[in-house]
Amino acid sequence: MTGCGRDGHCPARMVTTRMAQNPTTANWASIGLLGIVWGGTFMIVSIALRDYGPVTVACARTTLGAAALVLLMRVTGRRWPTGNRRLWTFLIAISLLSTALPFYLLSWGQQYVPSAFAGISMAALPLFVLPLAHVFADEPLTFRRTAGVIMGFIGAAVLIGPGIFAATGDRAAFGQLACVTAALSYAVAAILTRRCPPIDPVALSTITLVVGAIVLIPAMLLAEGVPGWAGQTSGFAILFLGLMPTALAALLRVQVIRSAGPVFMTLVNYQVPLWSMVFGVLILSEALPWRFFVALALIMTGLALSQWGALLRLFGRGIKS
Repeated sequence: MTGCGRDGHCPARMVTTRMAQNPTTANWASIGLLGIVWGGTFMIVSIALRDYGPVTVACARTTLGAAALVLLMRVTGRRWPTGNRRLWTFLIAISLLSTALPFYLLSWGQQYVPSAFAGISMAALPLFVLPLAHVFADEPLTFRRTAGVIMGFIGAAVLIGPGIFAATGDRAAFGQLACVTAALSYAVAAILTRRCPPIDPVALSTITLVVGAIVLIPAMLLAEGVPGWAGQTSGFAILFLGLMPTALAALLRVQVIRSAGPVFMTLVNYQVPLWSMVFGVLILSEALPWRFFVALALIMTGLALSQWGALLRLFGRGIKS
C-alpha cells in the first residue's frame, strides 16, 4: 500500500500505460491475490503486535519493503529520479502520507481494535478521495458520487460507533480514530500522487518506502529500541509484512493498472474488508459487533454508488481508462 495507495486512483500520467485491454485471466488472478494479501495484512499486523511495538512493526515492514524494491531497481537497471525541488517536495510528502504515517497509525490503532475494524476502515479510502479530488484535482462530484460519499461516511460513523464521543479516555476509541485517520492519510497521498510530476511507478514505490524507513528507523530506536527475534510466529509475521503486502503487492498493483486499467484495480476495494473480517473471525477468533456488518454494507454500497458508471463500463462494455 504505497504510492497511489490501494484505492486504484493512480493517474495515467504517473504510470506509463498502453491502452487498457479487457482483463485477462492473469489480471483476475492478480486482483484476487491482491485482495487476499491486503485483506490479510491486518491480521498479520495483529500477530506481529503480540511481541513487537507498533513503531517496530511499521518500521520493519517499511524497511524490508524498501530493501526489496531497491534491489529490484538495481537488478532491472532503473534510475533514480533527478528532478527538481518541486518533484522531491511531492515525493517526500507522498512518502510520509502513504507509508510512515498510515503504517504507524494502523499498527498503533490495532493494539486496541479488532483487525477487521482496520480492514473495514480502509474500504472508506476511495470515499475520502472523491471530495478531495473535487477540490484539488478537478474531478467534480456528481449527484450520484455525492450520494455515495454521504452513504459511505454514514457507514464510517456507524463503524466507529457512539463510544468515540465518550470522555472516558478509552484507548479503543483512539484506536478507531487512528485507523480512520490512516485511511484519510492514504487519500491525501493519492491526491498528491495525481498532481506529482511524472515519475517511473516502481521508482515512486521505492522512494516512498525508503523515505518512510528513514523516518521510522530513528523513531523506532528512540521509542522501542533495537528489535530482536521474538519467535517464529511474530518474526515471520514481520518478514511477511515487508515482503508481501508492502513490496511484492505494490509491484503487482502497478502491473494490473498498466495492463487492465485503474478502474479494474478498484475491484480490490470490495475484497479487502471482506477478507479482513474472514481472517479476523476464523484465525484470530475476533468477536465482531453487529455494527461492523452494517457499516460494511453502507460503505460498500456508497463505494459502488460512487463508482457506478465505471463499474458498468468495466463489466458491460470493457475497460475504458
